[in-house]
This record gives sequence, structure tokens and C-alpha cells, in this order.
Amino acid sequence: MSVIGVLASGRGSNCEALLRAAAEGRLQGRIALVLSDRPEAPVLETGRRFNVPARYIDPGRKGARLTPEAEAQYVGALKDAGVEWVALAGFMRIVGPELLNGYAGRIVNIHPSLLPAFPGLDAQRQALEYGVRVAGCTVHLVNEGVDTGPIVLQQPVPVLPTDTVESLSARILEEEHGLYVRALNLLLKGNYRIEGRRIFF
Repeated sequence: MSVIGVLASGRGSNCEALLRAAAEGRLQGRIALVLSDRPEAPVLETGRRFNVPARYIDPGRKGARLTPEAEAQYVGALKDAGVEWVALAGFMRIVGPELLNGYAGRIVNIHPSLLPAFPGLDAQRQALEYGVRVAGCTVHLVNEGVDTGPIVLQQPVPVLPTDTVESLSARILEEEHGLYVRALNLLLKGNYRIEGRRIFF
């Protein structure tokens, strides 16, 4: 069974969904570690509720990136826990070379839009302001760009005329929880190949 580490910065609802799926046998992997760049992040308590070690590691600076020294600490903690796959669950940092090299092709992220539309922050607000009729969420492998890695799975979510950022975000988040589990299970089986930007299962 593959070993997963989760990186998160906030409340960790996707992390909780993965932890629950693992506990119920719906995720074909074991979550061994939860790490956060925020000492007060609720996700740390979420991990502990599921009896998974959960730690804060100082990011080394403010902004979008960890310092190289901090990122090396993250990689070291993941390796020490036997982690083979890294799942980003609301980790508000751009992954740098230390993590990308340490877990090449094995870092996964979930984003609240149908990529390549609306990458980066506030994807739901971007979707509403653009006037799209369908939003959604995407699970993708992580590369050196921002939400630019090969797409694993996507789930559409209709945009209702009455939607606000909050209501659309809530409906997308509900879909994220199931989509992340399904996408990770596909990847953990290992029966896939990547050609350019496309993943074939």
C-alpha cells in the first residue's frame, strides 16, 4: 500500500476527506504524515484526530514560496515518514525544486476550476466574473508552474444564476472531496503513462 503525505495550509477539508477515505478503506493508500506551513492551521488538529502525525514546519519566509532550506526540511520529514506520494490540500505555496526533485511525478494537487481555466488564487471568483456556465475542479500532477501540470481527473459543477462566490465554492468543494480520492486511487494503481501533457490510464 502506497504511503501518502499531505501538505496543507488551512482548515484541511480535503485532507479530512482523504483521511476519512483511508480510514474507511476507500483510499488505496495510507496517510503517514500531515505537514503545514502555518502553526495555527486547523488541519494539524484534523490529522491528529485521525491518529496521523501532524507537524508545522517553518516556511522560512512570507510569500508564495518556501525557502530552499525550509523545503529541504519538508522533503526530509516526508522521506523519514516513508512517504511515496505527496498530496497538496490547500497548500498555499508554490512547490519548488527541492520537493519537485524529491518527489518527481508524485506530487498531486486539487484546484477549484476546470483547468487550464482560472489558475491561481480565487478561481471561483474568476469563474463568476468571467460569466462561465460551468465551473468545477481538477486534480493534476504538480510541475514547476502554477496549476499547469498534467490533468488526472476533472469534475464539472454548473454555475447557477443565483450563485455567489461562497455558494459556488461550497458546491465545488463537495465535489473535490470525492474527486481527489478517485484520482489518487487511479495514480496509486500505477497503471498509467504520460505522453506530453496527457495521462492515459
